Amino acid sequence: MIDYEFPLNEKVRTMLRLEGLFARMAHFTGHDQCMDHHAALLTLFEILEVASRADLKSELLQELERQKRALSGLHNNPDIIEDALEAVLADIDRASADLHSTTGKTGQRLRENEWLMGIKQRANMPGGTCEFDLPSYHYWQQQDAGLRRENLRAWLAPLIPIHAGAKIILRLIRENCKGFHFTAHRGTFQQMQGGRVAQILRIGLANELACTPEVSANKYALNIRFIVTDYAAKSTQVEQDVPFDLTFCSLP
Repeated sequence: MIDYEFPLNEKVRTMLRLEGLFARMAHFTGHDQCMDHHAALLTLFEILEVASRADLKSELLQELERQKRALSGLHNNPDIIEDALEAVLADIDRASADLHSTTGKTGQRLRENEWLMGIKQRANMPGGTCEFDLPSYHYWQQQDAGLRRENLRAWLAPLIPIHAGAKIILRLIRENCKGFHFTAHRGTFQQMQGGRVAQILRIGLANELACTPEVSANKYALNIRFIVTDYAAKSTQVEQDVPFDLTFCSLP
């Protein structure tokens, strides 16, 4: 099966983007080649742009506090494992404290680093980070891999509290799911929402089905179209029936 996740609001969309960017950052930082660390630095710039959204920090703090209140009410519930509950609450407290401890605009320290911002500006130009454009950056790329990795981790550190808060919320969303199996007749599926609230839709398709889902949704209706996977031709809708799994994931 191939799973596709679709966020149903802007806040979750931002958190999923951060999740993907941090995973990419970890991948490239873990390697030793200078081209890997170049890719990591470009990813750092993307994380900076996403994490610096004005209201993201406050939204994360509000949601973490709301989840803490909701989960705290589950103490002494016979269906709840107390140790697991305490672990989640401890994670929330730690993430909230780290977010509260960050002052000023997220990533401001990075934006005040003229050397990094010079690279970021040049990176927006095709081939703009060549050694003749940025000799000091070329010098950095020739340094020991351990030093470059240490620099990358230090530059990323101010952005980690945002990632930690988002990671907890995404985990809570994904752990509170309800799944169904449907068939999209001739590649089309529509369902009235009926008041159902979800933050993420997960669509599971058999790997051998050469199609991908397109989703449009609001609080009233959900529409899914399955598009033929053809890398050369114009996108067309599948004409046969498509069986798929549909999972609604929402905050408790």
